[in-house]
Amino acid sequence: MSTKAEPKMYRLDVVKWLLVIAILAVGVVGNSMYSAQPLLFRVLALLALGVVALLIVLQTAKGSSLWRLLQESVVEVRKVVWPTPQETNQTTLLVVVVVVVMALILWGLDTVFGFFAAKIIG
Repeated sequence: MSTKAEPKMYRLDVVKWLLVIAILAVGVVGNSMYSAQPLLFRVLALLALGVVALLIVLQTAKGSSLWRLLQESVVEVRKVVWPTPQETNQTTLLVVVVVVVMALILWGLDTVFGFFAAKIIG
């Protein structure tokens, strides 16, 4: 008995990507050709073509790895400990205070150096 999982074979990936490109091209050309039609129908058609293209992309190796990455990202976001509103306000206030203090320090240095430069230059 083998404990290794066999990797899923993705066949005809190039053909699938070409099909996706063709579907998207049909959407773009069709949208311009049927510009006299109501916008709602064109948007629905583009959404339908986009869903079909997305389903085809998910059947490729790159699409499958992207979907797996998105699922793992959702799991990681759930693990994040988000700050409370009070912590957020305190941190924001601290950042604003530090920025103002640094701006005053830089303004003071600029004024002093400008004064000395004006004395040296003339």
